Amino acid sequence: MSDEAAPGFVRVRLDLSYDGKDFSGWAKQRERRTVQGELENALRTVTRSAETFELTVAGRTDAGVHARGQVAHVDLPEALWAEHRDKLLRRLAGRLPHDVRVWRVAEAPSGFNARFSAIWRRYAYRVTDHPGGVDPLLRGHVLWHDWPLDVDAMNAASMRLLGEHDFAAYCKRRDGATTIRTLQRLDWARGADGVITATVRADAFCHNMVRSLVGALLFVGDGHRPPDWPAQVLSAGLRDSAVHVVRPHGLTLEEVGYPADDQLAARNRESRNKRSLPGATAIGSGCC
Repeated sequence: MSDEAAPGFVRVRLDLSYDGKDFSGWAKQRERRTVQGELENALRTVTRSAETFELTVAGRTDAGVHARGQVAHVDLPEALWAEHRDKLLRRLAGRLPHDVRVWRVAEAPSGFNARFSAIWRRYAYRVTDHPGGVDPLLRGHVLWHDWPLDVDAMNAASMRLLGEHDFAAYCKRRDGATTIRTLQRLDWARGADGVITATVRADAFCHNMVRSLVGALLFVGDGHRPPDWPAQVLSAGLRDSAVHVVRPHGLTLEEVGYPADDQLAARNRESRNKRSLPGATAIGSGCC
């Protein structure tokens, strides 16, 4: 996965959003509807290309997970980009299904890689504990938790999880990848409408990490576990059967952060380095 387009090609950045309800995740799959598959098919159609140009994404979302601020890149032949660049955004809008939109298409700076250049990803998980359930207009984006939630208790528990740790206890293992991540932000706030939003930001996420963390913290919020329990699970380093992976529809990828253009190359090298903690061995996992 190169940090530069091949000679004769231009690297193009796409900023996009989608409703994940009817998608089997980001990554294309045979006979399953995915965000990547829809976008690549639309791009091939509107550019009248015989070949499919593969997209690289900042964060591969699971089935049912939404995105408001997803970022991807694609390498296009220079002549094709020159021909279509001014009309590509409008043509994609006319070809894509209504549950995925591209908001910006632009030539990427030198060294840009949608995945490896990212310095953080920010997710939001939305839940309500209203005894009547979820507002019908929000039902596809908010989880209903049928117990009153103590936001202060959840924030107290969240603070103990910040920093660089091996999150193996909160990740689905994947061979050849590390579960060491730097959790930069994790906090909860109740809105005027009663919806409680968890804001979760990290340099990267391993598989099921956000939904597992949310599941553990909801147990604290409803009084089933004390505030120090999620940190104890983290320290144990093993999957705990009590940690519930919450449903995907409450999760949205809100934003991806990138460094200044002159720092892209350094960030790409850093992202590719397999991390380990002092005295510990990295355990396999995967992204997002």
